[in-house]
Amino acid sequence: MALSLLPVSSPTFPLHHPPSSLYHHHPHRTKLQALVFRKFSLGKERVRGGFMGKKGGGFLWVSPSSSSSSLSVCWASNGGGGDLGRDNYEEDDEAGDESEADDDGDEYDEEISGSASVLPERWDVLGLGQAMVDFSGMVDDDFLERLGLEKGTRKLVNHEERGRVLRAMDGCSYKAAAGGSLSNSLVALARLGGKPIGGPALNVAMTGSVGSDPLGGFYRAKLRRANVAFCSEPIKDGTTGTVIVLTTPDAQRAMLAYQGTSSTINYDPCLVNLISKTNIFIVEGYLFELPDTIRTITKACEVAHRSGALVAVTASDVTCIERHYDDFWEIVGNYADIVFANSDEARAFCHFSSKESPESTTRYLSHFVPLVSVTDGARGSYIGVKGEAVYIPPSPCVPVDTCGAGDAYASGILYGILRGVSDLKGMGALAARIAATVVGQQGTRLSVRHASELAESFAYRIKSSTVGSDISSDHISSL
Repeated sequence: MALSLLPVSSPTFPLHHPPSSLYHHHPHRTKLQALVFRKFSLGKERVRGGFMGKKGGGFLWVSPSSSSSSLSVCWASNGGGGDLGRDNYEEDDEAGDESEADDDGDEYDEEISGSASVLPERWDVLGLGQAMVDFSGMVDDDFLERLGLEKGTRKLVNHEERGRVLRAMDGCSYKAAAGGSLSNSLVALARLGGKPIGGPALNVAMTGSVGSDPLGGFYRAKLRRANVAFCSEPIKDGTTGTVIVLTTPDAQRAMLAYQGTSSTINYDPCLVNLISKTNIFIVEGYLFELPDTIRTITKACEVAHRSGALVAVTASDVTCIERHYDDFWEIVGNYADIVFANSDEARAFCHFSSKESPESTTRYLSHFVPLVSVTDGARGSYIGVKGEAVYIPPSPCVPVDTCGAGDAYASGILYGILRGVSDLKGMGALAARIAATVVGQQGTRLSVRHASELAESFAYRIKSSTVGSDISSDHISSL
């Protein structure tokens, strides 16, 4: 089967030389447009970090201060509606770094030489999404029942409801992370592409909305430490959104989202400038929940389309699609080159019944979008192109926490595209392995160590095999 993606060899470019566009759309956009890839090399910024740790029923917030030798520390209690109080004092930066572990209990991301003030001339991937701080914890079924929560659901909550749940979690083992569905994918992608394995290191960035509160500073610092630049300024007096992720022993989860200002994103010249220098622009589906944000999404996708960037859309949630069906299809039908969805979300896109197979749903969607990725949990996944669906077997694992599996899978697809992979089966197999790695651990983030191992293994597989030799009908070639 032919996909409209063609790897093309080209020289690399130093940072001071503007590279040619990585992707060029055909002048006449069709449902199955051709996309041409070129490789280039750019530098990355040096990143600094912060951390948040559990301490006596609350959180210890540490962020970089204006002084390079110190951190500003704030104490936050998780009672009283979940508000954050301040108790600022100075702590040695070096000591903080030495005591800090990776978000998911692993090692640091390596800092890339350069300056944080020096940005790349182009971004490989720029995400527009909800910037939410995740509070993740393991609970039992009785806990969910006492709070009237249902497994496998995502519920929007207000300030008081969030505080009620956080107070109920007091004494439980849980942690905070710079979360959000899209940021999970971007962090995994940045870690997969953090070293020049199989190609130059990747430049990954995110835009969104965080408040000027301590959680907003925590979010920005965490992404910077994961080599994902957060390019939006904090909103003065804004409130950073949070998601409480409750995982039960059967690896199912219930999510409670407090949006704050995270779904209100303004369309401004800064966003336009970023998008015009981006190769893949990806929009998180959760942003469709507010009308003002939908207008921003539409304008942003228009700029991306004019600039020759690929536009990707994540489905995010079935109820979100059902409530904003026309808005989703306005973007998907007119701008999307890639769509990421699970089987339920894909059926919602198509108005199909629950009896419809994910394979047929994938085939149907691929008539409207050049590349469709549909995951089906432990049963595997499908990649759809030109009315056909390629089945990707699941990668074996012992499930611990299914939260973030789809986000991890999407990072594998994006990584394969950016590395010019010419085999759908191979690209899907990598995505499935990444998803299985995340499912087999507690937490939603792909660790630095696992990302490096997966990238090296993938590069070796591509280098040692003849492109398309394992399944020639799935070879990606020009139309």
